[in-house]
Amino acid sequence: MPDRPEIVCICGSTRFVDEMRAANRDLTFAGVIVVAPGEADAVITTGQKAALDVLHLRKIDLADRVLVVNPGGYVGESTSREIAYARAAGKPISFTDPV
Repeated sequence: MPDRPEIVCICGSTRFVDEMRAANRDLTFAGVIVVAPGEADAVITTGQKAALDVLHLRKIDLADRVLVVNPGGYVGESTSREIAYARAAGKPISFTDPV
């Protein structure tokens, strides 16, 4: 038995916030520690977006694996960057939908 639960970082477009919340819930109830993108209630600035993008890469660093939430196979520019970062770090990556 592991010393701690698995840590999964959720990645995906913010347009899929409901799907990411569902994945977070399902993983959490399965005993997984989930790190996910931050959410904002309002439009964010370019500077805030850049800071959040860097923060999300640190979340990938913490994770044992990455789950990409990609309904319909959609993977945008930011998510593609995160996937490349995770691959370079040797993190296993899975997708909710075929790419």
